[in-house]
Amino acid sequence: MMPGHFDCALFDLDGTLIDSATDLARAAEVMRAARGMSPIPIADYRAHAGSGARGMIAVAFGITPESEGYGALKDEFLDAYTSYMFDHTVFFDGVPALLQALGNARLPWGIVTNKAERLALALAQAMPPLGSAHAIVGGDTTPHAKPHPVPLLEAARRIGVDPARCLYVGDDERDMRAGRAAGMRTVAALYGYLGPGADVALWPTDWRIRAPGELLQLIGLA
Repeated sequence: MMPGHFDCALFDLDGTLIDSATDLARAAEVMRAARGMSPIPIADYRAHAGSGARGMIAVAFGITPESEGYGALKDEFLDAYTSYMFDHTVFFDGVPALLQALGNARLPWGIVTNKAERLALALAQAMPPLGSAHAIVGGDTTPHAKPHPVPLLEAARRIGVDPARCLYVGDDERDMRAGRAAGMRTVAALYGYLGPGADVALWPTDWRIRAPGELLQLIGLA
């Protein structure tokens, strides 16, 4: 499939459409402060922001999902994040124009994120034009999260398009793996978080973009 021949565009959320790193980091810093721990610079969290609670807890406490006590820390983090998630989160430059162009062209688009569905829906309601998405699939919408392909396939099903005619845009290797496993073409958003120590050259990508607006060229709208 050559660039331009797509029936649908699907996007990751954090690190692809929105920059939520500051609010995610703030939630972790509130937890550290409550324990009398010294602050960590927000910049130290940024590369991990695409991993949500898991990434923030790893930076703040050196704890992984396999560690004892992780579940309680995750619940505490999500409670804190819910209080701050609208404070500093913004669109990446060019995203509103990109989504407006998709709408003008009547090209369906959706969001597939590992963020909890309730949080993704809350952000979509608070940040137009995210609410115009034809489907929003969260990390707990289906029994699996990315890099499993099922969330992407569910989004395609809801929109009513063939996954093979979908494009998936994300800023993490798991996004590319999920897209490839779902039979979609993949686009790496190099302006996003990417993940610590990421080597994008090794990702299963079809294309890479350095700004959101470049996607319009791939789908023939620029």
